[in-house]
Amino acid sequence: MKTQPDDGDIWLVYDGECPLCRTYCKYVRVREAAGRLHLVDARQPGPLMDEITAAGLDIDQGMVVKLGGRLHYGPDAIRVLTLLSTPSGLFNRASYLFFGSERAAGIWYPISKAVRNLVLKVMGIRYIENLKRAPPG
Repeated sequence: MKTQPDDGDIWLVYDGECPLCRTYCKYVRVREAAGRLHLVDARQPGPLMDEITAAGLDIDQGMVVKLGGRLHYGPDAIRVLTLLSTPSGLFNRASYLFFGSERAAGIWYPISKAVRNLVLKVMGIRYIENLKRAPPG
């Protein structure tokens, strides 16, 4: 199993304890030509989480997609992933409707993030708080 991102793959960093995040990851599909999708639980330490933290990206405030050596964060991440997705299936069609443009993602991503935060609070799941952790080394 690969643990290091490379330019030919898509890396989706998500909260493995969040039921909404896990469900999203279960259903998201990317076109084969776009590359292979790797799911990374942000609650597990690793080089990609170190890179995200070093970039000052708060994983509790936005998902991250790494593609072509670039980190996409928050609404940009979900928009990029949506544009790489297959057009088939109800889930991907709905995703394209809500996140397929910068404007739509800018409106719907904060709403979905607020719902996620509410679900975590109700379920008693702590935030990841990657920016509060000591840097490795």
